Amino acid sequence: MSSQNKLTFLPLGGAGEIGMNMYLYGYGPVGDQRFILVDTGVTFPDMDGSPGVDLIMADPTFIAERADRLEAILITHAHEDHIGALGHLFPRLQAPVVARKFTALIAQQKLERVGLDPKVVEEIAPWPAQRQFGPFKVGFLPVSHSIPEASALVIDTPGGRILHTGDFKLDPTPLVGEPFEPEVFEAIGADGVKALVCDSTNVFSPHPGRSEADIVGDVNALMKDAKGLVVATTFASNIARLKTLAQAAHDNGRSVVVMGRAMNTMIQNGFATGVLPNFPPIVEVRDADGIARENLFILATGSQGERRAATAQLAAQSYMWFRLKEGDTFLFSSKTIPGNEVSVARILNQMSEAGVRVIDDADGRYHVSGHANRPDLERMHALLKPEVVIPMHGEHRHMRAHAELAAERQIPAVIAPNGAIVDLSADTPRVIDRIETGRLYLDGKVLIGAMDGVVLERIRMALRGHVVVSVMVEPDGRIADTPWVDCTGLPQDVPGKGVFSELLEQDLDEVLERAKRSAVKNDEALEKLIVKAAHTLGNELLGKKPVVTVLINRFDA
Repeated sequence: MSSQNKLTFLPLGGAGEIGMNMYLYGYGPVGDQRFILVDTGVTFPDMDGSPGVDLIMADPTFIAERADRLEAILITHAHEDHIGALGHLFPRLQAPVVARKFTALIAQQKLERVGLDPKVVEEIAPWPAQRQFGPFKVGFLPVSHSIPEASALVIDTPGGRILHTGDFKLDPTPLVGEPFEPEVFEAIGADGVKALVCDSTNVFSPHPGRSEADIVGDVNALMKDAKGLVVATTFASNIARLKTLAQAAHDNGRSVVVMGRAMNTMIQNGFATGVLPNFPPIVEVRDADGIARENLFILATGSQGERRAATAQLAAQSYMWFRLKEGDTFLFSSKTIPGNEVSVARILNQMSEAGVRVIDDADGRYHVSGHANRPDLERMHALLKPEVVIPMHGEHRHMRAHAELAAERQIPAVIAPNGAIVDLSADTPRVIDRIETGRLYLDGKVLIGAMDGVVLERIRMALRGHVVVSVMVEPDGRIADTPWVDCTGLPQDVPGKGVFSELLEQDLDEVLERAKRSAVKNDEALEKLIVKAAHTLGNELLGKKPVVTVLINRFDA
């Protein structure tokens, strides 16, 4: 064990991908460092790579094995890709959870939902307040984002100051939440910043980011000109957008209805924490039946095409008594996250078939991003003047582009994807080691590892189909009867041949009849024989080598 103190940064998730954020800072002698963990986020599955999975999160094994040296879990804001794994991973971490008031309430709800004690969540006041967590003195610095009370972290250590931005934008008029205050960042930079660990999401967007206030006029004009029912969807957590939409509707004589649990919960949390004052009156769904369509506005969950959300159900004409009709207007006040295009397109087509006027974010009039664009990142670099920039929250191409942007200002940068340990104590910060990182899947109620084989086997069955073969073996090694076969996910009718399962039963009967008695007496050899025969016939007749499960039943002598 080295006695020399080191200040280190280790991304466990969120570096080399967008989502699943989890970052670890350490200080102290190697082998006896103390740690703080920043964020515990999730990402969402897709049918191609993770069929049937509910959530995906970073594997916390590295810090879970050192949980006795974990001082705190710090949550920068309440988006799912930063807080969504908290309830699932907390039992392995068992450290105080620290966040600002709005985020803390959502953290408590996450823990309560899985039967954990919400009292482990501690509320912290914003900067300039700071709290000590072992060798780390941390302040939650307000930043504007698409959710209230997002915070960058000012992390002061004996090895220097780190500014961890979290998700941020430079918005002087966010409508809900705190505005960007450049003089505060400049003052923090004046005291010296060892490392700026910085959001890279919008590094390819060449124009300065726009304010939430910029879309108010267009939203008002839409509400004024629309003739029938108006429905809008956006991210449930974007409380500023919810207020912008609802206020515009209310100002143009429309009653506001909110559909969907997530959106109702976020609005109620906004009320409870005081971040959402003066929200227009909300009409309960059950009380909206008597309101004329032209006087009604609906806020609906499901901007990313989620099948069970209100938007998808409205598109399918199946949400309670509400029906979309020709002449209605539906607004997507959101950006489609890459990977969700097919789901969103399905809903757009359903609405088109119903004659609904659909407006999306194609021209940027009704949505602004919550992340800093390229010129905004340059401004952050200039304000803080860090010794080094470490890009995060982005795919590898985002991080590389961000590093190149820093180099344009003669600021060194370190590209540190998940698993890279960065030594920030050195005169020139650099990657000094790498650890294995991975993913955990929430599959129903169970957490499984990426290497457990469950998801891989599911993909194999989806691609190749599944065959179950049952054989009965007499005590003397003879096959008692024709093997029984059941197929799932495979065509049964083979043109000119017959039924595949029956053909396989016949083929196996012949194969086993010819098999050596020694092979039949050995379970492993018998299973290999059956699998090979099923693969051969499946490939010959169907062009598929199915996944095969063999059930061997042996009679006692």
